[in-house]
Amino acid sequence: MVGIVSYGAYVPLYRLERKRIAEAWGGGAPAGEKAVANDDEDSLTMGVAAAFDCLGNGEEHKIDAVFFASTTPPYREKQSASILASVLDVGEEALTIDFGNSLRAGTNAIMAAMSFIAGQPGKKVLVIVSDLRVPAPNSDMELTVGDGAAAFLLGDSELGVTLDGSYTTTSEFLDIWRRDDERYYRTWEDRFILQRGYFEVMSRGISGLMKKYELEAGNFAKAVIYAPDLRRSTEIARQMGFDPKTQLPPPLFDSMGNTGSAFVPMMLVAALEEAKAGDRLLLANYGDGCDALVLTVGERIDGLRDRRGIKRHLASKAMLANYAKYARFRQLIDLGVTLIPRVTSYLPITWRDRKQIYGLYGHKCRRCGTVQYPMQRICTQCQAKDDFDTIKLPRKGTLFTFSMSERAEVADPPWVNCIIDIEGGGRIPLGMTDRGSHEVEVGMPLEFTFRNLHAGSGYNNYFWKCRPIRA
Repeated sequence: MVGIVSYGAYVPLYRLERKRIAEAWGGGAPAGEKAVANDDEDSLTMGVAAAFDCLGNGEEHKIDAVFFASTTPPYREKQSASILASVLDVGEEALTIDFGNSLRAGTNAIMAAMSFIAGQPGKKVLVIVSDLRVPAPNSDMELTVGDGAAAFLLGDSELGVTLDGSYTTTSEFLDIWRRDDERYYRTWEDRFILQRGYFEVMSRGISGLMKKYELEAGNFAKAVIYAPDLRRSTEIARQMGFDPKTQLPPPLFDSMGNTGSAFVPMMLVAALEEAKAGDRLLLANYGDGCDALVLTVGERIDGLRDRRGIKRHLASKAMLANYAKYARFRQLIDLGVTLIPRVTSYLPITWRDRKQIYGLYGHKCRRCGTVQYPMQRICTQCQAKDDFDTIKLPRKGTLFTFSMSERAEVADPPWVNCIIDIEGGGRIPLGMTDRGSHEVEVGMPLEFTFRNLHAGSGYNNYFWKCRPIRA
């Protein structure tokens, strides 16, 4: 039996109220807010955060494959799953695959992982789904689209949830699209795409699943169903025989927004946070067709309650004061000529130091025990030469000292440069993100987060930053 061994999620710290968007354009907006990724985040870095939430708490898992699903990968021609595998340190023998081009990319990846494990018993696949979509300014989608990620470790033993069956249907229906040369999404008139696209396709997929496994709406404790908004969520539930008040999980539209291909996976994480052993769940996703799955919650689910998941991430937030900050994060406004010189990066150096850049490895001196980062040939304490053990550094520490520049030309000022005492020994220089200037104090506990520093020499330069520990 194939199923979910562990799960995790990530919701960015920053939120933007819909009324702030409306104020910028002189219109009205319903209540609610959306999750907004920081300027140094993208779909890959959010995927890393979700994966650590899934794999964290000191648990050791051998991962045989990493599947990454997104409609907004950082590269158009370069695999993201391989970068994730390096950051997560799963080993060079792991299978890595990217899934994309559809809101169903996440459930496509889950179904592919099910087939992979069924054909190779004992294997474990990490499925990461993440999206950071940029809607056109002053569009309806700008009010509803949010950012986030989810991750699932799938296997055939030690299961918290079993995947009991699936049904899929394909539909060539053009409702939301983006050409390769475009940044913003296009769509058609609501009535047409909802009636001839969404409702027809979803009802066919869900009905097909129930018929295949001889089930009906009353057999499910919860129905996790993709919908573009809360109104359509209620409508499709009623159309398929579900009670929206008791069988739909808490809606996330007003607390984080529609996160694209990650939306249904994130809703599944939210449902599992509340599920109890024996619950049967329906999972139905939309996009160029419908993927529908039957899941059953097992006794091991209670051992997965310590994740940040959706609930704790939603509770940990900071509000953006205005639309301008969001526009700066998404590079929607031209700030003029920058005074910062062009950053040049060197691929040979990135390749040579990839283990310490992505995997966060350092050195420990065999003679005196001093931990060093970055790796050196000479020990800074006893001057021993080439006498080190390579060690993986913890992703936590305390602030030893810092400098702060209120006038630095960064999207989220001030720029805070830190020296951190790493938990267990050693020091590391990192920039601080996801903070206000009033939060920075010597001795404060910090956690490390993987971010996109810049695009020097035309490629993304990923590295670690620190931030105040989120609750």
